[in-house]
Amino acid sequence: MKKILSTLALVLFAGLAFGQKQNGPVITFEKPELDYGKIQQNSERVREFVIVNTGNEPLIIQNAVGSCGCTVPEWPKEPIMPKKKAVLRINYDTSRIGPFSKTVKIYSNAINNGPDGTVSFTVKGDVQAPQAQSAPINQETSPVMNR
Repeated sequence: MKKILSTLALVLFAGLAFGQKQNGPVITFEKPELDYGKIQQNSERVREFVIVNTGNEPLIIQNAVGSCGCTVPEWPKEPIMPKKKAVLRINYDTSRIGPFSKTVKIYSNAINNGPDGTVSFTVKGDVQAPQAQSAPINQETSPVMNR
């Protein structure tokens, strides 16, 4: 009987210990990805991506890295307090025509980091070539019909 009660107490204690909410910062995104949509070549390059610290301790971002040199993130250097939002500014090189899908990895002290110590999100869009413009008609040299 004593052994059964000891085992039961141990199981209950373990359940309580593992059932407790973890303390620490948790990084979450307002949206799962940053979609530039269809944009013109060489148009506005910078977009904002909102992150939220849904944890209970300050979130500190140590670094943010794009998957290539065409995607450059800027991140807040000050801690993001619990339940507060912050903005990452993403600069994508819009000189390259065509669809794109890039990844931004965020290195932080968040307790929900993946095995590589990061959380990541996707930056996507489609850079469109400029529309061909027709040459202006010169009224003085264009042929006139029915004069």
